[in-house]
Amino acid sequence: MSDAKKPRTTEVHARLWGARARDWADYQEGQVRAMYETVLARSGLKPGMAYLDAGCGSGLAAQIAVSRGARVSGIDAAGELLAIARERSPKGDFRAGDLEELPYADKSFDIVTGFNSFQFAGNPALALGEARRVTKPGGIVAIVTWGKPEGMEMASIITSLKELMPPPPPGSPGPFALSDETALRAFAVSGGLKPGEVFDIPCILDYPDLATALRGLNSSGVAARAMENSSEQAVSAAHTKALAPFRQKDGHYKTKAMFRCLLARP
Repeated sequence: MSDAKKPRTTEVHARLWGARARDWADYQEGQVRAMYETVLARSGLKPGMAYLDAGCGSGLAAQIAVSRGARVSGIDAAGELLAIARERSPKGDFRAGDLEELPYADKSFDIVTGFNSFQFAGNPALALGEARRVTKPGGIVAIVTWGKPEGMEMASIITSLKELMPPPPPGSPGPFALSDETALRAFAVSGGLKPGEVFDIPCILDYPDLATALRGLNSSGVAARAMENSSEQAVSAAHTKALAPFRQKDGHYKTKAMFRCLLARP
């Protein structure tokens, strides 16, 4: 099967990530705000630049970019998430579509980001190739993934739903498939990009209580898929068990995560 004919995943992602869009925006996305801010700063975002977030979700990264004077665009599968992105950044250009077929002209953007998005496209190499196509010469494509799981507290929570998930298709990437720097650089090359700097970004996720933590964690597309395959009760129970070691004396649940970013050029 040629690259152009490989299956897209937009319809599935739209259903899963749109299921609890408001909870994602209100309880989960902001937990990693520091990651968005760091990637945009290290990418060199400046006022007046054209910025695209590929897999923009509910638009927190775009909102931060607007606050820094950028002209923002975003594309995502889930209409429910896009509606929130439009609320947050009314002047932004947010569209529903495939990462493998970006609806933008060649060389349109100074910076394109993919926050845990490119690798989960139906055809990741094609999605990266599209990001390269729409990036201006000398621009940046930022590929962001989870950091290495060894020693990361959040890793046990990320993997807590594994037993509740349906069997993945052959060759499907796991959440830490690109955590290794060599694999991440090879991934960039597969999309015709020139890999450059790699850096890690620590984040602390802090929920005031268990109910809030569950609303956040249960809002992801991964959790939605696990619920379809099992039940909401099973997903909540798995997350509750994984969160237990991170309960603080004041009732907060606090856990450390690490993200890895590769800055590449077209």
